[in-house]
Amino acid sequence: MTTGLRPTTPPSSNPCADAQRIAVIGAGLAGLTAARELVKHGHRVVVLEKARGPGGRMSTRREGTFRFDHGAQYFTARDPRFISQVEAWRDAGLVQRWDAGIAVIESDTIRPASAGTRRYVGVPGMNAVCGHLAGALADCRFGWQVIRTQSLGDGWMLESSDGERLEADCLLLTVPPEQCRALIDYAPVHRALEPIDMRPCWAVMAVFDRPLLQAWDAAFVNTGALSWIASQASKPGRPSVQAWVLHASAAWSRAHLEDDPESVAGALVAELARLQGATAVRAEYASAHRWRYALAGAPLDKGALWFGARGLAIAGDWCAGSRIEGAFLSGLEAASRIAVSLAP
Repeated sequence: MTTGLRPTTPPSSNPCADAQRIAVIGAGLAGLTAARELVKHGHRVVVLEKARGPGGRMSTRREGTFRFDHGAQYFTARDPRFISQVEAWRDAGLVQRWDAGIAVIESDTIRPASAGTRRYVGVPGMNAVCGHLAGALADCRFGWQVIRTQSLGDGWMLESSDGERLEADCLLLTVPPEQCRALIDYAPVHRALEPIDMRPCWAVMAVFDRPLLQAWDAAFVNTGALSWIASQASKPGRPSVQAWVLHASAAWSRAHLEDDPESVAGALVAELARLQGATAVRAEYASAHRWRYALAGAPLDKGALWFGARGLAIAGDWCAGSRIEGAFLSGLEAASRIAVSLAP
C-alpha cells in the first residue's frame, strides 16, 4: 500500500502552492526541529519513528510510578540560536534550570565539578520538548519502522516493517550513521559516514532504599565501569523517590555490549560500592537499557550532510558536536539545506 503525506498545516490554512513532500526519519530533537522549520516554509512533512513515542536519547522511561531520564541527562546552551530557543521553552514551562550539586569522583577522591555551567532539563521529563514538538505536527507516526528506501530519481519510496509504502520528494534521516548506511545504498553517503564511530552506553535505572550520595545530586565518574550517576529527584518536577540513573563508560559498555540486561544491572549496581563518597545502598528496583549508538567518538562539525543529487539530507547530534544543542542546530541546518533546494 502506498500513501501520500497528509498536510502538516492546520485545517484553516494550506501549504504553499509549491509545497513539496518531505519525509523525516527519526523523532528525536534533530528530526523534530527540522520538521517544524520545514512546516514553517509551507512544506508537507511526515515524521516516521520506530519507537512508541518521541525523544530518541531525550526519552523518559516510566516503570510503574518511577520515571527515569535514562539517556541524555541535561543540556547546556552556547549558540545564540539555541539560547533563544531554550528561553522560549522555559517560558512555555517545558524546561527549567537544574541547579544540581555535581561532583567528580576519581579512584580515591571526590571533589566539586567546575562551577559556572548552566544546566537545563525537560519538565517533567527530558522528553517534554520533543513531545511538544511532535504534538504540533499533523503527521508524526510512531511504531513506523523504515526497513527499506528506494531513490526514484525525482523522489523517494519508503517501506515500513508492516509493508506500508510512502512516497516523498525529499528525505531527511536523523538516525545514527550505522542505520543510515543500512537504509541508503549510495556510495557518497557511505564515504561521508565512514569516519564516524558511535560509542555505546549501558544505562541502569535503579531505585535505592536511601540516597546514594549524601552531599551531591550527581557525579561524573572517572574510575571503574561507571561514567555518570544522577539522582532523578534532584531535577525539577520529579517525584521525591530515590530513583537514580547510572551510565557505564563507553569502554565497559562496548566490552559488555551483548550481555543480558539483568546481568548488566547487577554488575553496575555492584560498582557503586567502590565509589568514593557513595553510601551503602540496597536496590529495590533495577533495570538496564542499552544505547547501542550513544555518542560519536569524533563528531563532525558540518551541521548536516546534504546530497542534492538525491534530495537527501542527514542530520543528528553527531553532525554538530554530540550534544543536545548539536541536535537542534543540525536540525536547523538540514531544514535550511532542504528549503533552499526546493525554493522556486
